Amino acid sequence: MTEQIRRVLAGKKALIVGVANDQSIAYGCARAFREAGADLAITWLNEKARPHVEPLASELGAEITGPLDVAAPGQLEALFGQIADRWGRLDMLVHSIAFAPMADLQGGLLDCSAEGFATAMDISCHSFIRMARLAAPLMKDGGSMFAMSYYGANRVVPNYNVMGPVKAALEASCRYLAYELGPRHIRVHAISPGPLKTRAASGLKDFELLLNEAAQKAPLGELVDIMDVGYTCAYLATPFAHRVTGGTVYVDGGASIVA
Repeated sequence: MTEQIRRVLAGKKALIVGVANDQSIAYGCARAFREAGADLAITWLNEKARPHVEPLASELGAEITGPLDVAAPGQLEALFGQIADRWGRLDMLVHSIAFAPMADLQGGLLDCSAEGFATAMDISCHSFIRMARLAAPLMKDGGSMFAMSYYGANRVVPNYNVMGPVKAALEASCRYLAYELGPRHIRVHAISPGPLKTRAASGLKDFELLLNEAAQKAPLGELVDIMDVGYTCAYLATPFAHRVTGGTVYVDGGASIVA
């Protein structure tokens, strides 16, 4: 599809958080933004993740790279300070990170510990709010923010467990941020892809069954991929979508409309 993408984001600056490997949703977003002409900042979680992400960032010509653990004090501020120094502005932000301790993720919600719930909420939801707070002053001429959700935010998905309430909170946060940032011409979107074979999803019990059911349920009859999500975000970041904000955008082949 590359040859069909116009460089409608040429000169725009995008921060992509959440690339773990070339199967990551965040990587699909980074590729799509780059194809549309955007300049990229790409982070990796830690030194263990760096060898998997740094070559991808280099391949995409990312101008700013470095570690970002949102649970580590000062790292977010340091990253946005680097963006301010290097670019002086930001146009797009993609938050594609989520985490829950394995014991809390694979156990039912009744058995989720307070500590595990708090950790999942902080990293998977509140970190987006913290990023938005730091990004907004850099979006001097408006901009777009994206957070990755899932259907389990609104309907019970077996084995999704604690992440269901956490993603519901993330979608609500997107709505409230869209309301608060709208006067600054900053648009906020919750993106809800269908099931994808990502490293994060591999922690869910019976995930292969979930994939098969999604493909059978979707009116289009097939699973989505990371580029489907990336191209949707790229569209929403363009002037073509300048009146779209605050909603949850489903990229799932239509599966979410079927009972």
